[in-house]
This record gives sequence, structure tokens and C-alpha cells, in this order.
Amino acid sequence: MISPYDLLIAPFAEFVFMRRALVGGLALALGAAPLGVFLVLRRMSLVGDALSHAILPGAALGFLLAGLSIWWMSLGGLVAGLLVAGLSGLMARTTTLKEDASFAGFYVLALALGVMLVSRAGTPIDLIRALFGSALAVDDAALWLMAAVASLTLLGLAALYRALVVECLDPGFLKTHGGGLGTLAHLGFLGLLVLNLVAAFHALGTLMAIGLLVLPATAARFWAETVWTQMLVAAAIALTATVVGLLLSFHLDLPSGPAIVLSAGALYLLSVAVGARDSLYRRHVQSPHLRA
Repeated sequence: MISPYDLLIAPFAEFVFMRRALVGGLALALGAAPLGVFLVLRRMSLVGDALSHAILPGAALGFLLAGLSIWWMSLGGLVAGLLVAGLSGLMARTTTLKEDASFAGFYVLALALGVMLVSRAGTPIDLIRALFGSALAVDDAALWLMAAVASLTLLGLAALYRALVVECLDPGFLKTHGGGLGTLAHLGFLGLLVLNLVAAFHALGTLMAIGLLVLPATAARFWAETVWTQMLVAAAIALTATVVGLLLSFHLDLPSGPAIVLSAGALYLLSVAVGARDSLYRRHVQSPHLRA
């Protein structure tokens, strides 16, 4: 019979790659999950998904230039993500096309170009790693990148917090009374979003990177009411999903990225079912009982 130590602690105590994956997950939980709260509140979840795919061609170009270099691939992904965000915003403001449709068009092109580049220059293993990631293969350079992005994200959210909250409540207010503050907050938010997607790309791949932004943030809405408490709960859920996913990956020989995202999905479904606020239990079981 497996002891609790062997089940829960030994994988992290005895294996360096598990400790690296855990530290990387902690950095993503502290940076990406709180940012995801604003992504959900601003109804931009699909935009985040589009940007997560858009970084692939830039990362592929970095791979072509310098091989499996964290910094070159990150720089390429950052440039590609910012380029797609800028072009999509420009298209939405200069044509009758809506921003979500503009993002969708550019991200499909970017994803196809990225897959083509990786397929021609790399191996099927490189393609699978680019699309689905490998949290267990995170190295020291990737950890430094994740830590730097998490720190910058927390500082950026502290600086933009009031403006982002106002935009969540009344998107038109800052456009008319903010003197350009709304545009600055939006551009800053998109920049932080791209940075976090680039950091998450190394652990979760382009297809899974959006998971730790959206799922914990959505689940947090069933447990907390205010924005700042939702940010705290989202970070806690993301860290829990990382730990559970890594343990499942280790013991059951599962791919680490999908295991982490599926764990976050399970916590989301649990929150929908029995969360403290507006869950199915609260709305359909407890509320009728209290009314009676």
C-alpha cells in the first residue's frame, strides 16, 4: 500500500524535474490566474485563446534561428503575439469587422503558419511539444522567464487595477472621461496577456496555455464576490490544479500539460456544482429549501 508521503511528497522531494515543474506552476498561478480574472470579466476569453495560438509562428521562427533556445523562442512568440494583437485591433477600428472576428481570422493564419514552420524545420516530437507543452521539461531558463513575467504581471496589475475594474463595469466610461487612460489600460492588459501566454507556452504549449488563465478565473467567480478576492481564489485554484496535475502525470504516466489543465477543469466543474456563490447547489437545492 502506497503511503501518503510516497503519493504526495516523494515525487517533489526526490526528483528535480518535478520541483522545477512545481515552481513554474507557482509562477504561472501567481501571474496568469489573477490576470485571467480580468480576461473573464471583460468577456475576452476567446481573445486570449486566439493570442495563445498566435504566438506559435514567432516561437517557430525563434526555433529556426537558434534551436531550442528559451529566449529566442520567447522573443519570437512575444513579437508574434503583439503583432497579431495590434493588427486585430487596427482591423477592428478601421473596418466594420468586430474585434473577436478579427482576432479569429489572424489567429487561424498564425496557427497554420506556426504548424507549417515547426513541421518543416523540426520533428513530430517538436510539433507535439509546441502544441501541448511539457511542464516536466521546464529548465532553469524557463523558470527565470516565468518568475520575471509573474513579477511584472503583479506590478502591472497593481498599476492598472483601478482602470481595469472601471472598464469591467463600464467600458465606455474611460473612453469619454479618461483622457486616453482606457486605451493605455487596454494596451497594457494585452501586453501582460501576451507575456503570460509566452511564459505558459513553455510548460503547457500553445493549445493548453490559455487553460491556467481562464479555468481558475471562471471557477473563482463561484467562490468570491469582489475582484481582488477572485484574483486570490483563482491563484489558489491554479496552484492546486498544478500540484494535482503533476502528481497525476507522475503516477499515471500522463502528459503533464493536459493533466494540469484537466485538473483545473475538474475544479471548475466542482465550483459550478457546489461553489459558495450562484452554483447549481446554491440556486437549485439550497435556495428552494430556504424559501420554503
